[in-house]
Amino acid sequence: MSTYDTLRHFADSYALAIMVSVFVVLCLWPFRPGARADNHKAANMIFEGQDDGE
Repeated sequence: MSTYDTLRHFADSYALAIMVSVFVVLCLWPFRPGARADNHKAANMIFEGQDDGE
């Protein structure tokens, strides 16, 4: 078996499964229970330092 065939088999099976797993974890990361405070801080960060009505 050549190096190309070995790498292609790896990319078609294990690498694809790893990439899908990482994608799912990164998509669900902001929705974890402990992230509420960090998400709220990030959402309101753009309003810091601005005077209301001026």
